[in-house]
This record gives sequence, C-alpha cells and structure tokens, in this order.
Amino acid sequence: MRARVYLLLVLIFFVTASPPLFAEESLTWEQCLRETREAHPDLRVALALLQQAEADKRITAGSRLPHLSLSATVQQDGTSEKGGGSSLARSYSLSADQLLYDGKKTSRLVASNTEAIKAAQYNYRVVSADVRFALRSAFTELLQAQELLGLTGEIAERRERNVRLISLRYQGGREHIGALRQAQADLAQAEFEVAQAGRAVTLAQARLASALGRDRHQPIRVIGAFRGGDYLSEKPDFQQLAKNNPLFQQLDTRSNAARYDLDAARSAFAPELYLTSSVGKSSVERWPFDAVDWSAGLRVSVPIYEGGSGRARVSKAMAVVSQQSAQENSGYLKIFDTLKESWKNFLDAREMVVVKKKFLDAAVERSAIANAQYSNGLITFNDWVIIENNLVTAKKSYLNAGADLLIAEAQWIHAKGGGLDGQQE
Repeated sequence: MRARVYLLLVLIFFVTASPPLFAEESLTWEQCLRETREAHPDLRVALALLQQAEADKRITAGSRLPHLSLSATVQQDGTSEKGGGSSLARSYSLSADQLLYDGKKTSRLVASNTEAIKAAQYNYRVVSADVRFALRSAFTELLQAQELLGLTGEIAERRERNVRLISLRYQGGREHIGALRQAQADLAQAEFEVAQAGRAVTLAQARLASALGRDRHQPIRVIGAFRGGDYLSEKPDFQQLAKNNPLFQQLDTRSNAARYDLDAARSAFAPELYLTSSVGKSSVERWPFDAVDWSAGLRVSVPIYEGGSGRARVSKAMAVVSQQSAQENSGYLKIFDTLKESWKNFLDAREMVVVKKKFLDAAVERSAIANAQYSNGLITFNDWVIIENNLVTAKKSYLNAGADLLIAEAQWIHAKGGGLDGQQE
C-alpha cells in the first residue's frame, strides 16, 4: 500500500515539478496575453473583416473620382462578291466621365461605409473580449488543476498514514474492522482523485493551448495565484459602462449606417449629372497621330420608372433601420443586465474566498486537535473521521473558491468589454 502511494507521489512530482524531463513550458498570465494578441485566429478574422470594410469605403468613394477609359480598334471589312475589295479600319479613343451631382447618394453611401468601418473596429474589440475571457478561463482551469493535483497527492499521503495508524490500532484490538475498511476506502478514493487530477491537468493544458491560438499542443505549466484585482466596492455606473461596451457601440454604428443607407436609397430618385469628354481618331489607312477628334459635354440621367424597385429599396432600407434600432435597444438591456449580474457574482466570489479561508483554518485546527485526541483514545473513530473528511472538504472548497473568484473577475471584465489590450479592466 505504501508503495502504491509512493508511486502516485512520484507521478505528481514528475508532472508538476520536472519541466526539463517533459520539456514543459511555464507561462505567466502576461505572457499568455502577449502570445494570444499575436497569434489567435479569431483576431485575424476580425482584422480581415475590418480590412474588407475599409476596402468597401474606397470602392464606394471611387464613384466621386474621374473615370477614364482607353480603347483601340483594328477592324477588317470586305465583301464576298467577285472583284470586291476590303478595307482596314483603325480607331482609338480616350474618354472621361466625372460625376457632378447625384443627390448626395454617393456621399451618404460613403458615410454608411464609414460607420461600417467603426462597427468592424468595435467588432474587433468584441472578439478580443471574447478571446480574453476564453483565455482567462483556460488559464484558471489549468492553474486549478495544477493545485488540485498537488492537493490530492497530499490527501492521498494523509489517507495512507491514517490506514497505517488504524491498522496498528486494529491489530492491537483498539479498533474494529469497519474502521479499517473505511480508512482503506478513503485511501482508494484519494488515489483515484490523484489519477483524475492528473488527467484534468492534461485536458486543461490542451484547452489553454487552443485558447492561445496554438495548433500544436505541448505540456504547459502556468504561474499565478488565486487573487482577484483591486476593485472598488461601491456600485459602478452600469448605464455608462453599458454604453461604453464595444458590443453596444457596434450596434449603435450599425444603426447609424442603416440610416445613411436609407438616405442613399431615397437619393436614388434624384437625377445624376456627369461631365463627359473624349478624344480620339478613326482612319482607314494608318494610325492617325497628326490630328484628333474631341468632344466634351454634360450628361443627365433621370430615373423615371424602374418597375417599383426604387420604392422597394426604400421600404427595405426603412425596415433595416427599424431592425437595427430595435437590436440596439435590446443589446443595451442585455449588456446592462449582464453587467449587474457579473458585478454581483464577483462580489459574492470575493467574499466567499474569505469565508472558505476561515473554514479551512478552523478545519486545520480541529484536525490537529482530533488527531491527538484519537491517538490517546479520547474520541471515537466516527468523530475523528468526520473531522478528517471536513479538513479534506475545506481544502478543496478553498481551492475551488479561489478559482471561482478568477472566473467571476474574468466575467466582470468581459461584461465591460475588456479585451486583450487591457481596456475596460
């Protein structure tokens, strides 16, 4: 039995304390943040969407610049009649169009694209906040798994000592067989939890690697403590925090873009005025470079009837404005509620750590006293084992409370829209 516990403790040592053997990498929270900012694929997707929005604006704005086109033609003409001849026609031309007026349609589309760029920028911050929360959760999970692996090893060693003590008392006729079987069962449970904690470490390492944006997984050890940030206890301004949340700002810019699109759809009924010009030459004998023909003028285009498509586009744009406005209001309410809930959970988790620490201190003192009393026969096995189990439970509860604090803090930062760059923390 002692050899079995010894092997478990050796396993804990190699898993948690020998990085050179397994090429285990140690990472702090700051190192995780830096790596994720540079490598996470979700951030690259958000950046690509921003670049697309910027390109859309340049495409739309191109309508306000002159359009130039150059053409050259060589054409052979002839007849199939007997004696008929043929001729070779050559021509070239350079033409230019400049938009002068379109009822501000292009300007409003450019304004809509500008809002779309802002929305893409806020989307990048939303993605950054989501990635940070996932990273912090994975970091906390591995930190908790590491601590739990060490804790279960301590518990297994303590259970093994208890089995030896009760075995001696049983052999001396001072304890019954039921007590020995209970101690052996507690040891088996402790050994299982050691193995379970080792598997949890492996899983948590894989999840952290994915949260970092790595496509290759290797053993990782995180360095940190179960300690939350220093936040003021007074009630935050939830309304202002909700309006500063990048998700709400993204919805707000989308709503503004929809209004510009509506104005552009209405402007489609306005006439379009272009300045046109061209220069070129046609010849049947040779390329004419000695003289050219030119023209300049104005072109007006007035939409009269398009089968009702123009009015349908206006109706659709109005519906989009209504949709975006409703989504903005709904999004604000959800963000506001999430902020209040996450703040309440964070305060609860912070206070719970203090409570669990007091329970742990009390369990340690009671265990020390109970061990001495049990050795001297002053308390029964049933009373002693309850106190021992309370100590084990108190240690695990304190560890879980510390992990819950980090997760609650991460949820609070996520609710505010805090991302990898440290904003809103």
